[in-house]
Amino acid sequence: MKLSGKKLTVIPSLAICLVHILPFYILVTTSFKAMDDLSSKWIMPGYLYLDNFINAWEHARLATAFKNNIIVALVAITFIVILGSIAAYPLSRRQTRWNKFVYMLFVSALIVPPLTSLVPLYKFVVDLGGMNRYWGIILLHVTFHLPMTIFLYTGFIGTIPRELDESAMIDGAGQFGLFYRIILPLLMPITATVIILHGVSIWNDFQFSLFFLQKPELRTVTVALSSFFAEDSNMIGWVAAGSFMGALPMTVLYLFLQRYFITGLSAGAVKG
Repeated sequence: MKLSGKKLTVIPSLAICLVHILPFYILVTTSFKAMDDLSSKWIMPGYLYLDNFINAWEHARLATAFKNNIIVALVAITFIVILGSIAAYPLSRRQTRWNKFVYMLFVSALIVPPLTSLVPLYKFVVDLGGMNRYWGIILLHVTFHLPMTIFLYTGFIGTIPRELDESAMIDGAGQFGLFYRIILPLLMPITATVIILHGVSIWNDFQFSLFFLQKPELRTVTVALSSFFAEDSNMIGWVAAGSFMGALPMTVLYLFLQRYFITGLSAGAVKG
């Protein structure tokens, strides 16, 4: 039996979807299962055990953790979008040697893993007085996410006709007026992509939050949930319930911005 080209495309796609859905399914079954329930993780419980959610919320102090996540993610994403779009506009529109060099520096920074610079970063943040400060970890997130943001914005702006710039300049618009009134409204698709990509990364960050926000009242969701894992006990039901709650904000955000996501990602990565 020969498989058509369409089926050959659908089968791998379904397999990939299944690989991504199965962990979420196990997360749901574990979240609503009592701690003394030894049934298979593949079987959905015939009851709703909500104590896991209550215990995770109270013992991990998730109300405080969510507040910390929202502050860090919201401020960091705001700066990433503003600085990234402003920096990308001249890099895309003015193809000078200097601008090309600067652009290549940003692109080359994408290959630097954050963990390789953790030790000097830690000393640098301590010297600045940014330990256990929101602005300290926000500065790190903005720094490490700006290269990809500039790469995406530069590619997307390159797809916008230059005639729009010329028409606005003829009408008397300055550089800032041209950018904020003409270019910025057209960047909605790629801005949605940047918000989703970097928002999820910052929201789920563990390494920076663990090292630079060490006070209990400054813990983020991921660090707070890690406290349930110990050498003598693993509160897997609590962790699953907390992870389920922690994933909801980014899931809702994606549902609101999904129609722009693919458009912005494909356009921003094609041309640069």
